[in-house]
Amino acid sequence: MRMKTFRASTSTAAFAKVKAELGDEAVILSNKTVRENGIKCCEIVAAVESIPSPPHRATRTAVVEDALGETVGWQREWSQIKSQIMALMKPQMDPDRLSPKQKTAMEYLEREDVNEAVLAKIYCSLRENGNGSIMEVLDPMLRAVPFEPSRWSNTFHAFAGPGGAGKTSSLVRLALKIKKENPGTRLCLATADGGRGKGRLVLKHYAELTGLAFREIITRDDLALLQEEARQFDMILVDLPGLPAKTSLDQWLTLYGMKNMKDLSVHLVLNPYYSPAQFNRFVEKYKSEQLASVIWTKLDEACTFGAILNMAFASGLPVSALSYGPGLKNSIRAASEEMVWRLLFMRTLPNGEVQP
Repeated sequence: MRMKTFRASTSTAAFAKVKAELGDEAVILSNKTVRENGIKCCEIVAAVESIPSPPHRATRTAVVEDALGETVGWQREWSQIKSQIMALMKPQMDPDRLSPKQKTAMEYLEREDVNEAVLAKIYCSLRENGNGSIMEVLDPMLRAVPFEPSRWSNTFHAFAGPGGAGKTSSLVRLALKIKKENPGTRLCLATADGGRGKGRLVLKHYAELTGLAFREIITRDDLALLQEEARQFDMILVDLPGLPAKTSLDQWLTLYGMKNMKDLSVHLVLNPYYSPAQFNRFVEKYKSEQLASVIWTKLDEACTFGAILNMAFASGLPVSALSYGPGLKNSIRAASEEMVWRLLFMRTLPNGEVQP
């Protein structure tokens, strides 16, 4: 067995070194915080049964050809299967079998970029009830659980999502909103970006301005310390970093000791204008039993809002908050079903403004 010690500024960086040198078969023997030249860092001791062979160095052309050779086949196969399924479905989706109101609603949802799978589900439900309204079908598809202290009993709330989605700004907006509405709420802002990201400075700045507690989570030890003092707070809002390409949310939570934390809810922060392929990727990448809701941001920049319904249908997650506008104050609302439907059908933002 080969054993080696790795050190880096964060657990994520150290774990990346382990995978790069020892591969996916490496076993983590320990994960702790140490000091190197007076600076706190993460130390991981890992082992592997056999020494992996050195990676083959290939030209860029060879890498591209190998990648295409491995992916084109299954992509073409999946595309054909999907096309065949929709080809079988479309003849059955005869708009003339719907009432005029139902047909108008279906056409509107299609213009809002509601995807084919959701439209097929809606059509089948409407066809079973010729007099049913579109809302009778849509209501079960989308739920809202407002992001308010009274609606969430757990203490830890982590904000996850792709880079640039607005995780940090959503966290700050919600903290300011909660503090304004309930001044006595004991809030703590925490960052898990390893002290390297811009978000850390933003959180620390607003924590100092508003008198809120601020903590940094660099390793498992830092999380353990924060858990020990959790009784001092009503809510602890944790800003998670953007995840590396091949790292899932569950893998990251496991690495930092957050996996299966009973007192933790993770909220996925997204914009409504990602491509369908990106949304499908996010559903897989952030799949976790601890994922509790979706927070939609940058609504004032979106052209369509069908993605909100697509994500609710694909993930089964409720919407907890809706964010809009450039400012940090008065630019986020705890979500409700009515608010989401007004957004989707009337293009009305939570502040009452209508999107063109």
